[in-house]
Amino acid sequence: MPIMRRPGRHQPASPERSGDDPQVTDLVRALSAPAPTEDRGRRVRLIAQLSKALAASARAAGAGAVLSGQWLSDLVEQMAPHVTVRDLATLQDTYHLEGNALAEAVIRSASRSTAALGAAAGALAAAELAAPPALLATPVQLAAETLAVVAVELRMLGELHEIYGAPVEGTTTSKATDLLTTWVRRRALEGGAGSLLLGAAARRELRKRVMKRLGSSVTTLAPFLAGAVAGAEVNRRETRKLGDAVAKDLSVRALRTFPADRLIEGHAHEARVNGSDSSPT
Repeated sequence: MPIMRRPGRHQPASPERSGDDPQVTDLVRALSAPAPTEDRGRRVRLIAQLSKALAASARAAGAGAVLSGQWLSDLVEQMAPHVTVRDLATLQDTYHLEGNALAEAVIRSASRSTAALGAAAGALAAAELAAPPALLATPVQLAAETLAVVAVELRMLGELHEIYGAPVEGTTTSKATDLLTTWVRRRALEGGAGSLLLGAAARRELRKRVMKRLGSSVTTLAPFLAGAVAGAEVNRRETRKLGDAVAKDLSVRALRTFPADRLIEGHAHEARVNGSDSSPT
């Protein structure tokens, strides 16, 4: 995915888009924050509020931008800098785990969160199927769900990098770009790549990935509770797949950079333990 170098010191880092909406950002943050999976009622209310805000945004963007996916991918870019990533110490205090076990806990938590979002969006769609005029809002509800799901997955990716000793660093804008790049590529960040900005080709790739993620949420439109169940499972599976892929990539890279003398020391310790276990008691 082609990228463009960050502008020089005297150039603006990234122009602010006219579609930025603090209300949308606040609602996405509330929806994507870790919360009990049982709190479906709250999620349904927040998705309904976000859908209303997005409806106004979609009208302002125009039908062409909405249908092409440009509108939603722009919203993802605007939301990304506001994603809160917990640092390693906070994650360890939260889950009381380390290493691969901590990564598994983070992926499991994110998967449950996106599943809960799918269930809430499905429940909202099922409730509104009884009111035909509300069907016009259904695509916007899917966009709301997708935006919140992407926020959860971006946070998960940032936290996986924290766990494996490769934290996403830099300015708020560059960190958001790095997380989006990881989300699109389904791979861990390349070490030493420096601060980068999304170029035109990269934005096209982002748009394709966002629309693909939106398409996977279409099961939410299924009638009654089937939409809630199907939407939850699709989200859980997709988030798990993404988290597993990036965690595996990070763990392999961490092993490659692990000091050779520590590896030898580890093997020697393992041999001593195995030897003592096999000795008669």
